[in-house]
Amino acid sequence: MLVLRDVQKTDLPGLKRLAAVLNTVNLPNNEETLSAIVDTSVKSFAGKVKNPFEREYLFVLEDVRNSLIIGTSMIIAQHGTYEAPHIYYEVSEREHYSASLSRHLRHKVLSIAYNYEGPTEVGGLVVDPPYRATPDKPGKQLSYGRFLFIAMHRRLFRPRVLAELLPPLLPDGRSLLWEACGKKFTGLTYQEADRLSRQNKEFIKELFPASDIYASLFPARVQKVLGEVGPQTRGVQRMLERIGFKYMERIDPFDGGPHFEANTADISLVRKFRTLKVAEEDFDLEGDDVLVAAESDSGRNRFRAVRCQARLENTQAFLPARAKEVLDIQAGAKVSIIPFE
Repeated sequence: MLVLRDVQKTDLPGLKRLAAVLNTVNLPNNEETLSAIVDTSVKSFAGKVKNPFEREYLFVLEDVRNSLIIGTSMIIAQHGTYEAPHIYYEVSEREHYSASLSRHLRHKVLSIAYNYEGPTEVGGLVVDPPYRATPDKPGKQLSYGRFLFIAMHRRLFRPRVLAELLPPLLPDGRSLLWEACGKKFTGLTYQEADRLSRQNKEFIKELFPASDIYASLFPARVQKVLGEVGPQTRGVQRMLERIGFKYMERIDPFDGGPHFEANTADISLVRKFRTLKVAEEDFDLEGDDVLVAAESDSGRNRFRAVRCQARLENTQAFLPARAKEVLDIQAGAKVSIIPFE
């Protein structure tokens, strides 16, 4: 059984192992950056970040058989503030017509935009390669766990949720859009700009062109990736669309990855969220496939969730003995549940 839980400072070696294997934008292979992410998350789960919209939550998925961290996911309570705005390109179409040439052309245009009271963002989804496409569906657990947590704490999050998806990248991790545009205006590599933007977005506003950019000026292969989803992210796209997210005709200014959004109240997993009490009797038959979570106000873990089969009746949840053991709960405890559909 895999347990999804809030990250702890003692998880840093496990995160470093994952980062060394993957070294992605979501999980950079940089100990200082990872430590800062973990520290912010621990304080956020404990409520020690006073403003709830400044909190950032990092979840880890642990294979309890060998105490191995096999994946991560994140929630940023509000992506876009006065100090660090949410920056993106609006993608639109412009039409031009010349009567003398009898020529009609359509152009894709990128317009830089800023949001200072942004949405909640879900991101940071990383799964250890050997665990991908396995029956346990770790990626789905990591993704769904975020929506379960949001449903449990609606007042801590914004009325809209954003997911920024990665586009196709070059084999060495570079971005085609960044090479054609951002690098020319900043002199930074894609990785350098991404790392810097985590603490400071001022350089984007000062160095990026304020005027519209006609994508026609880019090479054809750059135009092709604008708003496209990379091959390893298409499963995430399908999942997001299934639960209510839509492409917003907005893209990341660094790599051109598409932005998907949904009203928090309209996300199907949030609408199907239930709070029940654990029944005395163990359940060991085939029932509803669910993700069930328990919380604690103190102790090492504030949040724990597992996927299991359950029987849900009125106000009670009949759970397997193993699920109760991993969640460290007894009969009568309150649990939060969403379908794992």
